[in-house]
Amino acid sequence: MDYSKLTNPTVKAALEARQKGDSMRFLSYFAVEPKMTDDGNPRDFYGFVKGSCGKEVFLSIDEVGSNGTAIIGNFKAGQWGTFPVFFKFEQNSEGKFERLDIGQA
Repeated sequence: MDYSKLTNPTVKAALEARQKGDSMRFLSYFAVEPKMTDDGNPRDFYGFVKGSCGKEVFLSIDEVGSNGTAIIGNFKAGQWGTFPVFFKFEQNSEGKFERLDIGQA
């Protein structure tokens, strides 16, 4: 996959780790208790990572916005199929992600 559209280096590193199934490295980019929503509904962040890291992946990065912290792309979501998805990372002043919002784009 082409990561060249990703302009935020921390988003790029986190997404590369997630795509490869390296959940420990992915988690290292997040604050201790990050918040998460999936299609606007609160979700258990750690359960999401455990169940999807390396299994549900972006097939392409189609759009990047919000200073590199918002991604839209074609996403393979296991049993749910393949469809456009957004990931929006919220970074704190220390550079860690304190929130992740995902959903269908």
